[in-house]
Amino acid sequence: MQSQKRAASQPDAMARQYSTSDNLNVRASLHEKYSVNRQGFGPWIFSHYAFKPGDRILELGCGTGSAWAGRLDALPEGCTLLLTDLSPGMLRAARAALGERPNLEYEIADINMMLYHVPDPDQGLAQVRRVLRPGGTFYCATYGEHGIVEYLSGLLGGFGVRDTLNRSFTRQSGGALLGARFREVRWEDYEDALEVTDPEDVADYLYSLTGMADLDPAQRPAIVEKLRGGMRDGVLHIPKEYGMFICQ
Repeated sequence: MQSQKRAASQPDAMARQYSTSDNLNVRASLHEKYSVNRQGFGPWIFSHYAFKPGDRILELGCGTGSAWAGRLDALPEGCTLLLTDLSPGMLRAARAALGERPNLEYEIADINMMLYHVPDPDQGLAQVRRVLRPGGTFYCATYGEHGIVEYLSGLLGGFGVRDTLNRSFTRQSGGALLGARFREVRWEDYEDALEVTDPEDVADYLYSLTGMADLDPAQRPAIVEKLRGGMRDGVLHIPKEYGMFICQ
């Protein structure tokens, strides 16, 4: 019964976390302000896409749709784009940002670009494989296990900050799952880190995370001071591990 309750609570936590774009925007802001790699993860992902005229593009887990802002007109002739997300709030934000176009659709779907959100990633990948046309390409972005959360939990463990990273589909675990469904799987690494000058922004990031819902707000000043103590020459260096699987 205990495991069933835990499993049942995960969709509820996800629904609360992504009912609006607020928490996602807090986390995106940290990356936008302090990332060493100024290309940006979204533009980097797009640099790997190889769309052809007439392609039917399905995005799983579009979030606010920001990745497509300013890029819809650059799609090859005849391409159609279906944006999906498990959150109605996210789809509303995407529709507000991108508007209506003849070649653009929005739809709720219970699978996410970040496959660690899917209760059974292998079954999710089975459905991806089912809808992918012969010769099609599946681009799958995710994180690694040795990045921001691992660093912050090590630094702030005394405050109850735990490494709650979902490891069901990461750089380290995703390859084997994908290899069971696709004949060709390769990983592209996005080299980056954070160089933070205001620890208050890191505190905002922490309190936006699903796994930190029980973090005591009264501890925030002490957390900020601990973060400040980890700074060198006015900068807190935080590792990042991100990239993308490309599957045929």
